[in-house]
Amino acid sequence: MSDSLWPLVPSPRSIDIDHAEGRTLYLRDGGTLLDASGGAICTNVGLGRAEVAQAAAAAMERMSYAIPPFVTPERERLVERLHRAWLPPHLTRVWLASGGSEGVDAACKLALQHFMATGETSRKKIIGRDISYHGTTALALGVGGHVARKAGFESLIPDFPHAPTPYALRSPLGRNHPDFDITAAQALEDIILAEGPETIAAFICEPINGSSGGAIMPGPRYWPLVQDICRRHGVLIITDEVMVGFGRTGKRFAAEHFDLKADIMVAGKGLAAGYAPICGVFATDAVVKPLREKGMAPMFYTYSGHTGACAAADKVLEIMERENLVARSAEKGEALRERLETMLAQHPNVAEIRGRGLFFGLEIVADRETLEMFPTEANMTGRIIAAGVKEGVFYYSGGTGAVRDIICIGPSFTVEDSELDQIAETLKIAIDRAVA
Repeated sequence: MSDSLWPLVPSPRSIDIDHAEGRTLYLRDGGTLLDASGGAICTNVGLGRAEVAQAAAAAMERMSYAIPPFVTPERERLVERLHRAWLPPHLTRVWLASGGSEGVDAACKLALQHFMATGETSRKKIIGRDISYHGTTALALGVGGHVARKAGFESLIPDFPHAPTPYALRSPLGRNHPDFDITAAQALEDIILAEGPETIAAFICEPINGSSGGAIMPGPRYWPLVQDICRRHGVLIITDEVMVGFGRTGKRFAAEHFDLKADIMVAGKGLAAGYAPICGVFATDAVVKPLREKGMAPMFYTYSGHTGACAAADKVLEIMERENLVARSAEKGEALRERLETMLAQHPNVAEIRGRGLFFGLEIVADRETLEMFPTEANMTGRIIAAGVKEGVFYYSGGTGAVRDIICIGPSFTVEDSELDQIAETLKIAIDRAVA
């Protein structure tokens, strides 16, 4: 397709793809790319699996559309599978959206509606974190901490408080200070007390940062402290697992690494592995009960729980169970970590390699010792990705504008060892060429 027609704003970074299979993108000019990022960190089961497409097609043939609150076989099967094999037992209620931005928007509104229903109507604020990304709706941008994507829309975005992200590498206490996680948790409580606990509805966060920070790890004491703080002050916890859920970090959900029990969880991307637009919002009975008693419910979107999307998601989850792909994500993730550390742990422009399962972020710097960043105008992330594409591998960009030069890796869970070799070796070549 001519770049005058797609995308909306022509970009020199557009890639002309003809088809895809497994972990490989086949280009229209005859070339290939190894997809080291799983698309937008979502293609868990690999590309081009006919059984997923066939399941979606069969579902749409028998029922092309049904109003979202209606019960259909596809919705029932998906929800039953989620409860049987995937969701933590305390998350009993399911609501479906078409994507992560919609899901986060709905989760935040659900938290606000909960307190409307309980009569605590002063609880109207949602605390986010300073390094985060939760989607592109006005509400999702407001709770997020992505300065680049907020730019120009500030007057339209809710002005919510933001707590610091537990960022060991750049902790205000000093690089990798042992108490970085405690300090970040205490800062959250300071904000709650300063704003007034009676005004706070929820705290929204990713258990492990997604692409905004490049798999920033929270530290062992952060989540136990945060849970205690929120419970004491009556603040709901919303976890955003849109990117890190459904096996991406080597467990079903990233919260399982920390025994984190959210009141509301949002998880998409890997739910249908890129085969269909769908995202789940999952909540406890305690969150939903007051709404039910007052006859309130979140407004659905036209394509919420779409027939074909539910069938695709159900088949994707079946494949992940059948092929034990969550365990494979953990296993291949350790294999990828070894390769990345062998190739890049001592690289003068790599400040840190971090992540879990098959999700890694590398922070690229001008000086490894001082952590000095490359200037914004150097566009180092773009240069590295372009160099990778020239070598036949596609990586995913991360960062928020304030945090920058983050390279993310998140291949399909079906990735093979030879492809892990290629991912690590090519990334070193790409970084060297971009810096040079």
